[in-house]
Parts: sequence; C-alpha cells; structure tokens
Amino acid sequence: MVTFKIAGEYIQLIQLLKVLNWVEHGGEAQAVVTAGLVRHNGQVDFRKRLKVKPGDTVEFRGKQVQIVG
Repeated sequence: MVTFKIAGEYIQLIQLLKVLNWVEHGGEAQAVVTAGLVRHNGQVDFRKRLKVKPGDTVEFRGKQVQIVG
C-alpha cells in the first residue's frame, strides 16, 4: 500500500483516481466508480464526488492507497 498526501481537507474520489494515474481521464474515473470497481474503506462506493479524507483507504484493481493529511 502506498500513501498519498493531500493539501486540503479532502480530495474527490474521481480526482484521486486521476492524480494517481489509475485512470487516464475523468470519464474513465466516473465509469469505474459507477461500475462498482472502487472500494473506499473496504466498501464499494458509487459516489463519484465522494470526499476522501486523511485516514481513508481507496482500492482499485489490486492497488491500495492510504490518504494522509
């Protein structure tokens, strides 16, 4: 698992997927979230604008990231 430091209070889930280069563009990020391929803190979450905060974990296609502040 890797860590990702955010500057603000949160980052939106689709933005996080793009920043980590786990997807190529925003449309793909929205599609994988809608398809239920992304897990937030161990649960599938379908919210594209989900606010991911420090302490949260996101998983996608066998990759994991821990968010730190």
